[in-house]
Amino acid sequence: MSRVKRGVIHTKKRKKILRLTKGYRGGRSKLFTQAAEALKKSLSASYKDRKRRKRDFRKLWIIRINAAVRERGISYSEFIRGMREANINLNRKVLSELAIHHPQEFTHLVEKVKENLKR
Repeated sequence: MSRVKRGVIHTKKRKKILRLTKGYRGGRSKLFTQAAEALKKSLSASYKDRKRRKRDFRKLWIIRINAAVRERGISYSEFIRGMREANINLNRKVLSELAIHHPQEFTHLVEKVKENLKR
C-alpha cells in the first residue's frame, strides 16, 4: 500500500491564500501562516465595517437634517415626530439630500411639518 501524497491540494490551498493576501506588507503576503492570519483578520474586519458603514451614514444624515431644521427653527426630534404625524414617509437619506441640494423644497417640507405640529 502506498502513502497518500497531498501535494496538489496542499499547494492549491496555500497559493489561494497567498494570492488573496497579495499587496499586504512584509511576511503577511509571503509567509503562509502570517498570510492566513492576516486574511482571516481582514475578512472579519471588512464584514464588521460593512455593518458599521450603515451606522455611520445614518449618523451623518441625522446630523445634516438636524443642522438644516434648526436653521428653520425646529429641533430634529420635533421634525421627525411631525413627519410621522403628517404621514410623510421619507427616509433620512432622502431628507439629507433634500436639505443639501434642494433647500427650497426642504424649507417647504419643514413649514408643512410645523403647521401639522401646531394642530
